[in-house]
Amino acid sequence: GFGWISVILMFIGAVLMLIIFAIQHRGILGTANVQKYIGLLVIIPMLIVGVVPIFTGQINWANFSPLVPLAAAYAPDPGAWNIAGWTLVLGGMFIAAWSTYGFETAVCYTSEFKNPGTDTFKAIFYSGLLCMLLFILVPFTFQGVLGLNGMLATPIVDGSGVADALAGMVGGGKLIHSLLVMLMILALVLCIMTAMAGSSRTLYQGSVDGWLPRYLSHVNEHGAPTRAMWTDLVFNLIVLAIASADATSFFFILAVSNCGYIIFNFLNLNAGWIHRIDNGHIARPWKATSWLLGVGALFAYVNAIFMGAGAKVCNPMALWAALSAAALTVPAVCYRDYIQDG
Repeated sequence: GFGWISVILMFIGAVLMLIIFAIQHRGILGTANVQKYIGLLVIIPMLIVGVVPIFTGQINWANFSPLVPLAAAYAPDPGAWNIAGWTLVLGGMFIAAWSTYGFETAVCYTSEFKNPGTDTFKAIFYSGLLCMLLFILVPFTFQGVLGLNGMLATPIVDGSGVADALAGMVGGGKLIHSLLVMLMILALVLCIMTAMAGSSRTLYQGSVDGWLPRYLSHVNEHGAPTRAMWTDLVFNLIVLAIASADATSFFFILAVSNCGYIIFNFLNLNAGWIHRIDNGHIARPWKATSWLLGVGALFAYVNAIFMGAGAKVCNPMALWAALSAAALTVPAVCYRDYIQDG
């Protein structure tokens, strides 16, 4: 039954997280080397899959019209540019934000870079260019080849048929299908590595900057923030246990975590210009221009619109649960400010 499946999925997820923890325990250099090779194994085939259908004439341009929202979520019927349609569009942007903005975790490694002054800009800029390429090319190819009905077919929506679709796009057989399944697993591992590394280093930096409890600022001999990593791992195992219960719980956790990420992103983008006003004289590894900080503040509110209007598409309670979870940081900040620092 589903109970045993949940246990198996949780066990597999826990094993993957422990393996990734062991890799990251070696510090930024060892982690980067592993991520580099996994990334190449995932990115190169995705580029091939994205390009081949264009050159082989598999793109059906009729699949891109009419350019209107869906009439209802997961239903292959064209809707209209009304309130319901715009809500679905914002819901789509809400999920797209979660899946695309993650490349900004490249700057979480700033304190561990060899030359933060130049490496920080390179990391975020080239990661962004690569993400723009893949997140334009691959969805374009999927839409052009599969069409609306194919994109909303159950095997594509739940992910079980994605490898079949990818293999079909490049004319591959069972061997290509099996390789694509392995590449999707590697992509999942890469996502987990990025999320765990970014979140643990965010906890570490919050402690260094005087926001979170001091024990999170500890690093090992490789420069890895091990206490923050352990804290992150324990929390992720708890979330995994909840998400593995059933499909509803999984999508609820996904929506709540997405809301939490956009809240954090909103605070970060606004903190940039506030920090510039309050502490503009302090040296930085890389200093953004003033107009760029202004654009970032503008997009912070665009993201807030995505979250406010789009979160209910995933789950009506997702936004309220995320706001409650975000509020849990207040006691941690008060503990550091009023008890540890006095």
